Amino acid sequence: MRSHYEAVFRVIYSILRNEHDARDVSQEVWLKIWQELPKFRGESKFTTWVHPIAVRRSLDHLRKRRRWFDRFLPFGTGDDKHPSVAEPSTDFTSRDEAEGSERAALLHRALDSLPPKHRAVLALRELQGLSYEEIATAMSLPVGTVMSRLYHARRQLAQKLKKSP
Repeated sequence: MRSHYEAVFRVIYSILRNEHDARDVSQEVWLKIWQELPKFRGESKFTTWVHPIAVRRSLDHLRKRRRWFDRFLPFGTGDDKHPSVAEPSTDFTSRDEAEGSERAALLHRALDSLPPKHRAVLALRELQGLSYEEIATAMSLPVGTVMSRLYHARRQLAQKLKKSP
């Protein structure tokens, strides 16, 4: 767990985009891994076996959260998908740092606006460096679907970033 925790957490966080939820889901994932460990046959890398668990739990969490918001918060929340708490940084020391923070915030908003299935594929490829085949295994998808989702995720992300000032 020590050697793989950070990588698994990054995958979960890249899908959920919320640190508190990512920590909760990460605990669920590691509990599931512990329960399922006897089923690991060692025929593939451990990370290849772990990633599908992390991705599925993350996507399940998003689905549950979406259902909860749809059911209990039908009125305006400020965001069409879910309310979020911004954590602005107030300790800027230079103009470059401020511009860098703005670019990072812009990128985070653009990533948040991607559909979860596209965000998951993009995170596994760009953040984790997984191959198309590894992503396909992790998400139980055909390789062609992975390639298509990755293409659409990149295209949507580029469009959203281009529209922003």
